[in-house]
Amino acid sequence: MKKLFLVLAAAALSFGAAYAQDANEAPVEEVAVEQVVEAEAEAVELAGEPMHFALMKKFLEGGWEWMLPVLVCLVLGLAIAIERILYLTFAQINTKKFVEKVEELLKNEGIEAAKEFCRNTRGPIASIYYQGLMRYDQGIEAVEKAVVSYGSVQQGQMESGLSWISLFIALSPSLGFMGTVVGMIQAFDDIQAQATISPAVVAGGIKVALLTTLMGLISAVILQVFFNYILSKIEGQVVNMEDTSITLIDMLTAYNKR
Repeated sequence: MKKLFLVLAAAALSFGAAYAQDANEAPVEEVAVEQVVEAEAEAVELAGEPMHFALMKKFLEGGWEWMLPVLVCLVLGLAIAIERILYLTFAQINTKKFVEKVEELLKNEGIEAAKEFCRNTRGPIASIYYQGLMRYDQGIEAVEKAVVSYGSVQQGQMESGLSWISLFIALSPSLGFMGTVVGMIQAFDDIQAQATISPAVVAGGIKVALLTTLMGLISAVILQVFFNYILSKIEGQVVNMEDTSITLIDMLTAYNKR
């Protein structure tokens, strides 16, 4: 009888322990299910939002004090890049037709007519031609020096503002990484204050760190694409300037022998 009682008591204790364990695990499972449901609801909500609203929300979640400087770098860099692209686009002309017209005017009407045509034509190539024709009376060597010197001036004008774009490309990720460091420090401060490590404690600081880094990298990538595009346009213009400058010297040499 005593043995039977001990067996029943052991069985009851085992059942009670198993029930208690299930009772303790049930809330954890319910919490996990609730977190999954909340995450899915948030994803659905973001999916239904306009893109600009979702970006603004993430911008505010990243902390405006760190996201705003990165945004300022992006806006200023884009403004300078667009201005440079417009400047270089309007400076482009049909080089072949321009050179043919100058050569025709030199043959038929002389230096003054060619100078007037160059003065009324936009772009760095026309400006270089005008400066060269202005010094025709001083000799071909003076023309060559004027063409080389004014070509450097025109190249400097085309490259104006690129140093600022380079600065913003370097600043954007640097500011993003600075926000990352501040966010991680905040996360460790929260851990120290709560004396525990849990996702709820460190999530805020880590989220700020990741969002600021992402914003800085996106800004730098966008500005780098514009920067390289502008450089390619400048290089094309410089090649045309050098090629047409040689043509101008040849035309003036031939005109001088008439």
